[in-house]
Amino acid sequence: MKKTAILFLLLLTVPAFAQGDSLLVMFWNVENFFDWRSGNGPQGWSASRFYKKCEAVAKTVFLVADDAGRLPDVIGFAEVEKFHVLRETLFSTSLRKVGYRIVHFESPDHRGIDCALLYRYGSLRLLRAQPKHLYDSTGAVIATRDILLAEFEDLRTGDTLALAVNHHPSQIGGKADRRDAAMDRLTGLLDSLAEAGIGRTLAIGDFNQDRWHDGSHGTIKYNGNWEKIDGYFSRGFPAVRESVFNGGNLTVPDKSSGGRKPLRTFSGPRYLGGVSDHLPIVLNVYF
Repeated sequence: MKKTAILFLLLLTVPAFAQGDSLLVMFWNVENFFDWRSGNGPQGWSASRFYKKCEAVAKTVFLVADDAGRLPDVIGFAEVEKFHVLRETLFSTSLRKVGYRIVHFESPDHRGIDCALLYRYGSLRLLRAQPKHLYDSTGAVIATRDILLAEFEDLRTGDTLALAVNHHPSQIGGKADRRDAAMDRLTGLLDSLAEAGIGRTLAIGDFNQDRWHDGSHGTIKYNGNWEKIDGYFSRGFPAVRESVFNGGNLTVPDKSSGGRKPLRTFSGPRYLGGVSDHLPIVLNVYF
């Protein structure tokens, strides 16, 4: 079934702009968020552990809102298995009270994980949404995550904007060409939107490349070092302010490398009780 999900925007305090001039956007790779009934999750994945993760995701959204002074207008996710996961995250938690709707499409990914987003229907009106396959050099569909493309009307300003949620192929296993295909596909989509008169576009996601790391805190710890492979590209917005959110119980001490690291749900077959090996990013996108 084709459904709709969310993307995340965060408001930071920037004197040149008022809160009404911005969208608060959040993106989070929630690491192997499988339906406990599907049999695709790790051994030991159960209903109680699934719903604990739903609650933890919802709690993090509210912690982001506490920091920002308001809820994200859009929340983008990577690594959700199906619509049911999003529905339970939304309707079995306090998120059901605050006006989000889901956008989701099944992708051809061989692990069965997809991109998705939630949006607040009090601030955005969904105009259209569709999955965008990736193609190899022969024109065949690549068995990986589609790019989720959604177009919205901002109900406060009347502006039209497009949001693309991405989870590009990893570097592992010689898949660099697939990652290049994903970036080429995204660039082509953004160019097509501009040609269609949609000048304000935001692409968020896990791009599986350490493109943005400047020595500050990253979004994932790999071989003992922080990397920032989650980020954004924007066109047509006067300013975007980004932060990595590491509040709540998203991290634990890193006994092997020092400092802290994200608290995962599983490490191999061992259940750890966390949410993800990634930290979420939060964006204040100004008009």
